[in-house]
Amino acid sequence: MAIITLTSDWGLSDYYVGAVKGVIYSYCPQAVIVDITHNITPFDLRNAGFIVKNCYKNFPEGTIHILGIDTEESDEFSHIVVKADGHYFIGCDNGIFSIIIGDTPYEAVTIEIPQDTGYFTFSSRDRFAKVASMLASGCQLSEIGNPHNSLKIIFPLQPTYNANFIHGYVIYIDNYQNLITNISKELFDKVRNKRDFNITFTNINYVIKDILNCYRDAKDVNIMALFGSHGFLEIAINRGNASELLGLNIDSDVFVKFL
Repeated sequence: MAIITLTSDWGLSDYYVGAVKGVIYSYCPQAVIVDITHNITPFDLRNAGFIVKNCYKNFPEGTIHILGIDTEESDEFSHIVVKADGHYFIGCDNGIFSIIIGDTPYEAVTIEIPQDTGYFTFSSRDRFAKVASMLASGCQLSEIGNPHNSLKIIFPLQPTYNANFIHGYVIYIDNYQNLITNISKELFDKVRNKRDFNITFTNINYVIKDILNCYRDAKDVNIMALFGSHGFLEIAINRGNASELLGLNIDSDVFVKFL
């Protein structure tokens, strides 16, 4: 029984989600379809890539992931299937795959399967759903298209650091307005070397000096830092909205000084 996930910026007020599911069930009635999210900010590849990257490994190997974000095909952006880490990802080669799989070894093909209609604005319904069903039925990548040897790359902001300092950025804001940075626990621990530290922000007169284990370890309205399940430094307010209250957004600076 194949699992097919859907991630998109379609929202839930239109017919798009239902149409894609209907096509999948028409081809593959036994499929299990899982909605990861349809609330991606329109065309926000970084947002979508972060979500899928931190979600797909929780599914069993062989799961097929349809990426319905910015999917119009062109001479520059091909429709492809990527197989990596035992999973299949179907979408447009617009850079999103580079966010999801990073340096993981992969195999990819350009999709040569024709669309179901003559319209070119709804690839997820008219092409990706068919390809997902083919994979679910046991088709090999070689039956879907020719090798695609180079993925488009989006270069996300990386933290900079020296022996006593890390400069990172907010890369994701979740539904609770928690601020997730690009400072990994591995990097933090490596530079920290068991020293005390100060976490600060641009234009905000507030210093965080501790890493907590969970949200409830902080009193209400206190600004806190912790490492979330994604493995990155997170700035939060227990039962509060850190992004709104601190005035921090995507790409805002976060500084860690080790004492």
